[in-house]
Amino acid sequence: MFLVIAYDVVSDRRRNKLVKLLKDYGGQRVNYSVFECEIKKRCFPELKNGIEKIINRKEDRALCYQICAACRGKNITIGFEKSFETRKSVITL
Repeated sequence: MFLVIAYDVVSDRRRNKLVKLLKDYGGQRVNYSVFECEIKKRCFPELKNGIEKIINRKEDRALCYQICAACRGKNITIGFEKSFETRKSVITL
């Protein structure tokens, strides 16, 4: 299961906890507030629960987009490529 997780978290403390959680699930940061994660489908409820425990629903927001295998190969980066962490592949226009 390939996920793109974007978030807007007000508190530095909560944001750091969320970043750690996403990294613990093998997530790679692709933008300041965006991670890509490839996990087993059975692990998603646990990841979702972890996110729910960290964020404050009145101040923060996290979005999880599941990307199918066919669509995953069609990702496009427009503009400069900024390396947050080592990425497996990037397509730049």
